[in-house]
Amino acid sequence: MKTMRIWFGCVLGLAISMIFGWSYGFFAALLPIMVLMKAERWNLSLLVQLIFGIIWVTVQVTFISGFLQPYPVLMTIAVGIMLLAKCKAMINPKTYLFGFSGLLVGSIALNFASYTGFDLEEFNITLWMSGLITAPICALAYFLFPEPETEQTAPSINNDTQRVDHIGMLRQTALGWLVAMVAFLLFQFGDLNDSLSAQASIFIVLAPMTLIGSMAVAKIRITGTFLGCLAGMIIQLGLYSWVNNGILFLMAYAIAAGFFCHWIAQGTIKSSIAFSAMSALTVPLTTSLIPEQKDAFFSILYRFSSIFVAVVATSIVIWITHHFLIRVIKAPNEQF
Repeated sequence: MKTMRIWFGCVLGLAISMIFGWSYGFFAALLPIMVLMKAERWNLSLLVQLIFGIIWVTVQVTFISGFLQPYPVLMTIAVGIMLLAKCKAMINPKTYLFGFSGLLVGSIALNFASYTGFDLEEFNITLWMSGLITAPICALAYFLFPEPETEQTAPSINNDTQRVDHIGMLRQTALGWLVAMVAFLLFQFGDLNDSLSAQASIFIVLAPMTLIGSMAVAKIRITGTFLGCLAGMIIQLGLYSWVNNGILFLMAYAIAAGFFCHWIAQGTIKSSIAFSAMSALTVPLTTSLIPEQKDAFFSILYRFSSIFVAVVATSIVIWITHHFLIRVIKAPNEQF
């Protein structure tokens, strides 16, 4: 049933974005996946984290870019405080989704807001609508494809074995914040307004907030991106001149999404690969494909190459930052 819920959620989200003609419709398809893959049953806390995180960070970005953009130093300080708060939230599992969604969306919005041709208001409204429709989409998915009732025993918690690694948490927060600030400065000084996928990949690789986790995610991101781009090319070439037909396009997308959603429902590494594949499949087909004007074939090729470079470069930066923090932030038993 989990496969059906995830598949139903992403396809319905894309269909709604197509009906209303949203410029950033891929959010409507991907946000339900983020919720449905984490919870077997209706979880209001996850939805509140996601929706509130998106709305709050877009408000922050609007104020920062609107009032502080003429003052680069003050803007950098404000962005640094904002990103630090997101990284701190990601350390706590209860607020991880709030922090990650804010870090990812906030960084993308800050990058695009620095370009004169970007309509930040349209981006915010589309994102808010995508977040708000995620709740009814997920509710309908849980209602139509409920999880079978099973008896579950609450896991016993031994307080004696629980230990908070404050030094480790400090290193994780510092690692996430430093890499996020490097990415922000890079996209501010570089003319990279067409590198949405590369920027998103940086924060997806950064998501585990550890060196080992980030290295594993880097491999997964590249593999999933390749599979998603391949599926997008097959849809583009398979439909050919019929790609402008919305119904056929949605059917082809639903077929490709079915395979990846099955992997997502299985969990473990397959789930991570499939989610990367879904983003690689969805984003180019909803942003670069313009019916009767422009296909997405070369955009898909550019997406894979830019993501590959971004993932490799991010992995190197994370490795350097990790070893730097090991030397700077030491536990008491590491002093000698």
